[in-house]
Amino acid sequence: MNAIKLLTDDHAKVKKLLDELETTTERGVKTREELFTKIKAELTVHEVIEEEIFYPALKEHPRAKEIVLEGYEEHNVVDTLMGELSALPFDHETWGPKAKVMKENIEHHVEEEEGEMFSKARQVFDKAELEELGARMAARKEQAQRQVS
Repeated sequence: MNAIKLLTDDHAKVKKLLDELETTTERGVKTREELFTKIKAELTVHEVIEEEIFYPALKEHPRAKEIVLEGYEEHNVVDTLMGELSALPFDHETWGPKAKVMKENIEHHVEEEEGEMFSKARQVFDKAELEELGARMAARKEQAQRQVS
């Protein structure tokens, strides 16, 4: 599995869940809770494989260091928002707007990764390196999914 393909597939899955979450209302508490729980689990696993494997490998290359550091910071912002959402009742009046801000931050992050970051990754890693990174990430992803569930 190519590392970039694995991450892009994750992005597509999370974007779909975020779109579903955005349409929920304060009355759809159960749906909102189920979708948020799925999103939180997906993002947790995704961050693990990025922060433990992909980002450190890419950060070793000077031309990619800045975008990787920015990626870590964007993860921190989303983690903060997820923590705040977890602490709020799902029918709270600020839950929906806060979820929308989280969605916008994730979409921005995905856009930067799939644009600038993945472009740099293709420049600094050859096909075999992307495959090797992808294999390590897929194995770690399975392990992280068991820990999250």
